[in-house]
Amino acid sequence: MKKLQAMLLVLGLGFLAYLVWRIGARELWNELASLGWGLVPFILSEGVAEMIHTAGWRHCLSGSHRSLPFVLLFRIRMAGYAINYLTPTAAMGGEVTKAALLASNHRGPEAVSGVLIDKVCFAFAHLVFVIGGSLLTLWRIQLPRALWVAMLVSSALIGSGIVAFLLLQKYGKLGTLIRWLAARNTRSRVLQKAAGNITEVDKALRLYYRTRPWDLALATCWHLVGDSVGIIPTWLFFSLLHRDVSPAVAAGTWFLSMWFDLLTFVVPLNLGTLEGSRIVALKAVGYNALLGMTYGVALRLAQLFWSAFGLVSYSLLSSSVGGGGRLLSTEKAIR
Repeated sequence: MKKLQAMLLVLGLGFLAYLVWRIGARELWNELASLGWGLVPFILSEGVAEMIHTAGWRHCLSGSHRSLPFVLLFRIRMAGYAINYLTPTAAMGGEVTKAALLASNHRGPEAVSGVLIDKVCFAFAHLVFVIGGSLLTLWRIQLPRALWVAMLVSSALIGSGIVAFLLLQKYGKLGTLIRWLAARNTRSRVLQKAAGNITEVDKALRLYYRTRPWDLALATCWHLVGDSVGIIPTWLFFSLLHRDVSPAVAAGTWFLSMWFDLLTFVVPLNLGTLEGSRIVALKAVGYNALLGMTYGVALRLAQLFWSAFGLVSYSLLSSSVGGGGRLLSTEKAIR
């Protein structure tokens, strides 16, 4: 897996360098400079979206975690955001980090279950968002038929994976394999401990799905609202560069961009895929590669800003739980 991530990172970096060379670094810089102070609200909107996602996450938490201050939950979420974005962990390292930060002062199984449930709600909301948006606006967008087919097939596979993950959680089957291995190797302390831990997590998951279906729905709705926030800065981007577009075009651009993000989440830092997908999205609504590249770079600046915020949050939070030692041991236990 690490080799695959490294290969994707190198390929993404090479593709990004090719795009900059093909479009022209000077032209790209001039377009970015044209955004001026408009980049500030564009960057801040990413934080607003993450605040809304944090509100959704609260509905996935159980026990004492539900009463944690919103600011603390936001900082924990952004710490996970930074780890997911900046490290080649296929969007999983950040989830381990969030669970570890939650578990450092509260029950571990409930911390892990809250992160896992939110992962399903977030992914399901993302899928619903792009499908719903496609039905509303993307029928007017021209893309090669082969690309449409590839996107639909990939989305179907991802959707199947999300449903399967949800069912494993609902029926407490995440630890089935580990429990099976532990039953056949009773002398392994590592396996026995892992089986005990995952069994506690499965119990917490079953309890949540049995008693709180309304919170599950609310979490998904909050994530849908968070996904929708991106339409506003997309419209702002066009306006700042004096492209008079309708809200429908801005929404269609964002829906298509989010669809690409859904399919390329395993690429570290979205290197190359973020910019390349925005070029395709803006070409689909009638604009050139330069504008698409500028849009992608502006989004990357926003993500880098909030990743930096997340790293600072991670550093401060980890230092508050025993100089980081307790946090690291918790992370190892969760892994």
